[in-house]
Amino acid sequence: EVARRGKTAVWVAVDGRAAALLAVSDSVKPGAAEAVAALRRQGLDVVMLTGDSRAAARLTASELGIDTVVAEVLPEDKAAHVKALQDEGRVVAMVGDGVNDAPALVQADVGIAIGAGADVAVESADVTLMGDDLRAVSASVALGRATMRTIRQNLFWAFAYNVALIPVAAGALYPVFSGGAPDILRPVLGEFGFLNPVVAAVAMVVSSITVVSNSLRLRRFEPAA
Repeated sequence: EVARRGKTAVWVAVDGRAAALLAVSDSVKPGAAEAVAALRRQGLDVVMLTGDSRAAARLTASELGIDTVVAEVLPEDKAAHVKALQDEGRVVAMVGDGVNDAPALVQADVGIAIGAGADVAVESADVTLMGDDLRAVSASVALGRATMRTIRQNLFWAFAYNVALIPVAAGALYPVFSGGAPDILRPVLGEFGFLNPVVAAVAMVVSSITVVSNSLRLRRFEPAA
């Protein structure tokens, strides 16, 4: 009955005879359920990989709202399961804090270690969370997505500046203004449609300032509650 409820049974014997039965179970970390809910809101599938018994794993998973549970796995089995998900075309992030998690952390596309965990887990991971609050996992995912979004925006603006102005600087408008550019455009295009070097220099400075300023917006990043 104790095992069915997901707990570990410990017998106490006195003089070789059973005298008591203790039921031992792990408690769920504070904030773990909120962390799982946040990850699911981000569109991620959450899988529990654990060496604990199936009954204990199912009990914990039900408390956390996790549907997929793989229990009673050895360290190498955790890494193999991560590899199987990758073979399906999934991008896998593995979160762990113990020695047994190290192989899976290495195998995952992104290994995330809990800073309060074992040193070998920290050394094996790509990202180390300070402290043991699991809600930082979803914050890390959000920050990573915000960073990639900023990189794409920066590339767009950098290419837009160059695609628009390099042909002009090379003389793409010369056939149009070979007879002389209008007076209103001469400060920018010169006499015959070539980009004014001063304007080109200013445009490059503006391009750099735009990219740097856009990147600095990440300093104000705040994960969703």
